[in-house]
Amino acid sequence: MDTSERGVAFVEAHEGFVSRAYLDPVGVLTIGTGFTNRSAVFRKMWDGKLKPGDTITREQNQRILKEALAEEYEPPVEAGMPDDATQNEFDAAVSATFNLGPRFMGWKAAQLWKAGERVAAAQHWAENYNKAGGRKLPGLVRRRREEADLFLTGNYAGIYDRKQHVAADHAPAEPDPEVKEAQEALKRFGFDPGEIDGWMGKNTKAAVLAYQKTHPHLNNDGIIGPATMAQLRRDAVAVKDSVQTGGGVTAVSTIGAFFSGLPWGWIAAGVAVVAVAYFAWRYRDVIQRRINTMFGREVD
Repeated sequence: MDTSERGVAFVEAHEGFVSRAYLDPVGVLTIGTGFTNRSAVFRKMWDGKLKPGDTITREQNQRILKEALAEEYEPPVEAGMPDDATQNEFDAAVSATFNLGPRFMGWKAAQLWKAGERVAAAQHWAENYNKAGGRKLPGLVRRRREEADLFLTGNYAGIYDRKQHVAADHAPAEPDPEVKEAQEALKRFGFDPGEIDGWMGKNTKAAVLAYQKTHPHLNNDGIIGPATMAQLRRDAVAVKDSVQTGGGVTAVSTIGAFFSGLPWGWIAAGVAVVAVAYFAWRYRDVIQRRINTMFGREVD
């Protein structure tokens, strides 16, 4: 069974398309329709590893996506699905596998599907597998629910939504959860989007543009796309990690050294220096953004 045209569109809609390499919330370099160096097909067709600053065209993206689906994501779904699987079930599982990896076919939702318990599979699917970096993300919550609905009903919802939040003159009928998440993050990082209302209005656009201008990896277009959303989430993860790394590592190392009869003061200081150095290297993009913000620098 091959992914249908609507199934491919479903994957593209949820992954979005980014022409320039960016870091996802947990620091994985990503480009196009969610391609990373973890994909053997991508590395082969890209002729080497993805690097910061690399760009991709939509034509290149389409070729790589079709090849990656055929070689890496469709086979595990075919191997783990029941004999009476339908096209919409297959497409939904391919979307989840593309996003979560082939391991998805070993998880509970896929096991229930294999056992013929489709309603239970959809219910579990819709309520789980929606976190990144330990945080539940609105985009993943929505994706899991739409995958589960596609799986159960054949509804290919949202296939024309490219995850590009562009400024609008009028408020939407319902607040957009991703825009609201972005507004909350922007305000937390010192870029005032105005009211936190889930509306991509002119104030939010101005805040997005100001944020992008301080960041070394983002295009300055005032649009909340996959790369900008991922970077906002990465900034939030960095704040969380700074607290956990700074306090936790020093405390554990100090207690361990004390009970071992070692010069715990020096050991604790050494471990703290190493932890800070590692944190600074891992989140060097976030630190650069903060420095640019502090000194009013803009990145072209």
